[in-house]
Amino acid sequence: MIDWVIYVIGVGLLAAWLLRTSLGRRSLLDAPLRRNSMAPYTPFIPFFVWFLGFALVKSVVDQFVDPAPGVATRFYENAMFATGAMVTVLCLVLPLAHIHFARGLKGFGLRWRTIPRDLGASFVHLMVVWPIMGAMFFATENIGELMKGPGFEMPKHETLQTVTEYTSTSLQILLVFVAVVVAPLIEETVFRGLFQTTIRSYLGRPWMAIIVTSFLFASVHENFTHWPALFALSMGMGYSYEKSGSLWRPIFMHAIFNGMSVAAVLAE
Repeated sequence: MIDWVIYVIGVGLLAAWLLRTSLGRRSLLDAPLRRNSMAPYTPFIPFFVWFLGFALVKSVVDQFVDPAPGVATRFYENAMFATGAMVTVLCLVLPLAHIHFARGLKGFGLRWRTIPRDLGASFVHLMVVWPIMGAMFFATENIGELMKGPGFEMPKHETLQTVTEYTSTSLQILLVFVAVVVAPLIEETVFRGLFQTTIRSYLGRPWMAIIVTSFLFASVHENFTHWPALFALSMGMGYSYEKSGSLWRPIFMHAIFNGMSVAAVLAE
């Protein structure tokens, strides 16, 4: 019942936005510029450090640590991911933003005084994109059934699957922290903050930057059946960033979505 209420409100908000902005064509005419001096390759530096660095460090640590299978292994892997991601954000992404963006982190979109307003707006923007994501999931499931048969079932995200498999309190707390805090911070600062800004700076078209970034964002996730819904979510987060100039909005949208997904699995 709650899902349907959210869908109805979201569809209403989406319809109002489409009418007000001429089907979105006028929606970003007043999007604030984020003046910066980033080269085209700059966003790839933290991106590859994040992915390749984690794999390299894990392979080295694995030579000295041999955790038992099960809960210990899952805890170890997620702890390693969280540590690597936070180190990448604090030691690489934020320093790059401070150096390359006019007005430093404020120009990057991280202004403390806007947090209360951004938190409220993130709920509204997520509600707008929610029915679109639902439609993407529905379409993917139906296409999967046509191709694989009536027994087709979309696999859960690895984190959600781990939550359902293990009842360890410490592991579940870590997974919630990774999903609600770590993943939104690393993914939004890299994809929205660096990639989307760089693409817009060189193409000069905010919607094109949002679309290209959303393709990148969806494609780095392992399960391709989630890509259409993730693309829709990314479009909403990218729009929110361009419209407001605040990076807190996509971070909060990402965190709320992940939190609701984990909460739904735990409730089951």
